[in-house]
Amino acid sequence: MSVTSALPLLALLKESDNTVKTHALQSIKDVVDQQWSEISNDITEIEALYDDVSFPDRRLAAIVASKVYYNLGEYQLAVKYALAAGEYLNIDEQSQYVETIVSQSIEMYIEFASSNYESEPVEIDPHLVSIFERMLKKCVSSGEYKLALGIALESYRLDVVEKLLTSQDTSTNALKLCSYTLAVCTTALTNTRFKLSVLKKLYEIVMNMPAPDYFIISKIIVQLNDIEFAKELFFKLNSTKSYDVSYQIAFDLVNSASQGLLKDLSNSLDANVYDPKLLEILSGIPTCDLQNTFLFENKTIDKALLNKMKSSLDGKFSLFHTAVSVSNAFMHAGTTDDSFIRQNLQWLGKAQNWAKFTATASLGVIHQGNLSDGRKIMEPYLPGNGSKSRYIKGGSLYGLGLIFAGYGKESTDYLKEQIQANSSSVGEEDVDVLLHGACLGIGLSGMGSDDVNVCEMLKEVLYGDSAKSGDAAALAIGLILLGSGNQTVIQDLLTYAEETQHGNITRSLSIALALINYGKEELADDLIDKLLASENALLRYGGAYTIALAHAGTGNNKAVKKLLHVAVSDSDDDVRRAAVTALGFVLIREYTTVPRIVELLSKSHNAHVRCGTAFALGVSCAGRGLQAAVDVLEPLLKDPVDYVRQAAMIATSMILIQQTEKTNSKVKEVNEQFMSVIGNKHQEGLAKFGACIAQGIMNAGGRNVTIELENTEMGTLNSRSIIGLMMFSQFWYWFPLSHFLSLSFTPTTLVGLRASDLAIPKFAFKCHTKEGIFTYPRMYEEEVDKNIEKFAAAVLSTTAKAKARAKKGKKGEHEKVKEKDAEKVNEEKQEVELEEKKKEEAKNTEEAKIKYTTTSYDVENLTRVLPQQLKFISFAKDSRFVPVRKFRGNSGVIIVEDKTPEEPLELIKTVRQTKDIYAPLPSSFKVEDSLEF
Repeated sequence: MSVTSALPLLALLKESDNTVKTHALQSIKDVVDQQWSEISNDITEIEALYDDVSFPDRRLAAIVASKVYYNLGEYQLAVKYALAAGEYLNIDEQSQYVETIVSQSIEMYIEFASSNYESEPVEIDPHLVSIFERMLKKCVSSGEYKLALGIALESYRLDVVEKLLTSQDTSTNALKLCSYTLAVCTTALTNTRFKLSVLKKLYEIVMNMPAPDYFIISKIIVQLNDIEFAKELFFKLNSTKSYDVSYQIAFDLVNSASQGLLKDLSNSLDANVYDPKLLEILSGIPTCDLQNTFLFENKTIDKALLNKMKSSLDGKFSLFHTAVSVSNAFMHAGTTDDSFIRQNLQWLGKAQNWAKFTATASLGVIHQGNLSDGRKIMEPYLPGNGSKSRYIKGGSLYGLGLIFAGYGKESTDYLKEQIQANSSSVGEEDVDVLLHGACLGIGLSGMGSDDVNVCEMLKEVLYGDSAKSGDAAALAIGLILLGSGNQTVIQDLLTYAEETQHGNITRSLSIALALINYGKEELADDLIDKLLASENALLRYGGAYTIALAHAGTGNNKAVKKLLHVAVSDSDDDVRRAAVTALGFVLIREYTTVPRIVELLSKSHNAHVRCGTAFALGVSCAGRGLQAAVDVLEPLLKDPVDYVRQAAMIATSMILIQQTEKTNSKVKEVNEQFMSVIGNKHQEGLAKFGACIAQGIMNAGGRNVTIELENTEMGTLNSRSIIGLMMFSQFWYWFPLSHFLSLSFTPTTLVGLRASDLAIPKFAFKCHTKEGIFTYPRMYEEEVDKNIEKFAAAVLSTTAKAKARAKKGKKGEHEKVKEKDAEKVNEEKQEVELEEKKKEEAKNTEEAKIKYTTTSYDVENLTRVLPQQLKFISFAKDSRFVPVRKFRGNSGVIIVEDKTPEEPLELIKTVRQTKDIYAPLPSSFKVEDSLEF
């Protein structure tokens, strides 16, 4: 029989007999979910019973009070009394009440535990600890280990994490959980100190396993950036003769570890003990050689497009000359093909002043990674080799840095000599330009090396207080100390930024502060607050970029809110633009949310905010081909303000890089739009500059590179790419910085290397999809009007009508052809999506895998494989070569074992191996000063 009123039961609570009160409470407990509104009127009476220490059933009163407060929506009080209810709270009960109480309890525990770890310790209610631990036990008993690990990590319980990882019944399960913990650690943990503690504990656990997974260990080492852990790993690999694994890990480290770690590791491994091949890999030379070989052998450079841009943009104007120079550099980036420069010496001779500097430096982009011949290529232009132009000298030193970016062993000493020889003459016009190039060059070649001696030398240039050399010295210090968080240098730079009268130097110093704090997350928050509170807009500008780099890829909510606040409230347009751009960096891993977040900002009345919106989308969605981002950018391509259109075109090209007409139907339309802007004499110069740069990006690296901001195999961010993008985004005030984008270019290839000799065997991967979907977009073809009338002629009315009908018919046919082409593209796109869907479904069961068949074709080793194509790539079942690490659709270098090494095999030779035949620079040439280049 249902109770219609709780009043009789509530009246019993006023009786003096405790037995009666207990009976009343028990009865109220049974009806509290239905009669809670009536019972809530007497909640003070129930609370009084709990507070009465002489009342024997206080816990019963607590559970009743808890349920009343739960129904009232007062969850904190509900948890308070639930914790006091003891055995009356059954966390195994399947009810919304229990779920809510447990969930709220864990949140409260995490909040207290976080406070204990991050600030002053507070005492946690033992009941709260009890329910937390009971919940963990429940997770473990039901096999929900990942949930338990997540809760333990959020509550800073390293002891629980260790216990969960070391108590697994099999090493396979333990390794899976270690891998999961590493992923959570790198993407979700916000406390740097705790994150490092977890990583060190993970390293210890995995390293001490009977059969450790060395690839997980290598990922941990990249995160820790600790030389001692790296040395221990390679010592163990060497002692167990796991040479093939050590080669694969070495290649992975070259692509993801800092230059400082690689340099220290190479120096600490004894050449008499370790395999010489391993030491060579760690130098970075083989990686660069493989990339140059791929880009040189597979380049498909659209020379007609490049010539059209050159002929459409008058080289007498510095802006246009720079645009074509940078675009050419991007289109040839890493290919070692400088034929366009050699064939257009006269055009290049039109360059003046800093355009000449940028054009000379472009050689460094073209030969990027050509470590064996880089110095020789730049030799004719370097100081002391006869060139009279200070801009050529400075540009050549900058170009040298671009060639050796991140691999500065061969160039840093030479650049140091140039800076030391000229630093005493800071302020002289000729010397300042040379020092500007030398500082940018050494910043690039020593990027992430943490070389304090170089920084001291750069400070001397900086303190010379010359606008030209000082701003480059500041940027170089930031690049050298990338991610170091060096507090002494930070304080020195901040003090000088507040003292100098040169705006250029202040801006560069604020960018340097951002670079030094790369990846430092909450450790940079104090500096960020100080910068954003400054009265100097240039320091606030740096504050926005410090958020961008310190919290890059974290998706940190506080960082996002702070940037949005600055974007809509700061008094300076440059700061507002920087804040919106910075959103793109913070949300790299959550890139799909960016179009929604910035959509309203893209309609702002402030042109600088709209400009920042474009860059935020370009940065976060670079190389992703995300249609939602392209849709937000589309109106900005027609914006009334020229620099907004410029940013929108560049951002669109960054998003659509390496997309084909069959994977994204917008590619053709966008390319045509860019060329329309370049050829339109009514378009403003900045818009033409943007269109030209955008075409260079769309066709970058001989149409064989993409922009990759995440290293999927290592689970890390690609710091080289992120820094390249950040520095490139400064081109608006200094065009030579455009070349930094080349750091973000990642070759789109798979390279199988034989473990025994690191040779490149000729073999093929399987691509399980329809052939032709991932082919290159069509080359540029200039339309020629063949119906030009050479003279006026009499035209009869009947002839005119006939021509009109014919023209109409042709137009109709033309429209039909266009419609058919569009339909074909859509059909092929749908086929790709269908293939992907089928393959995803096929993963679920072995039976489905057997049943599922699809068309496939061969993809040769060391040829173009697009990021969106990787999911369809596999090793053939009967392949002679087997990867030492399970292939999961990752690009780059793959070490393979040869199952039949005794059989004959054709090998592919690299550029270095065949340089006598296919020299990157067929003949030495020099652009004479008489041509004013």
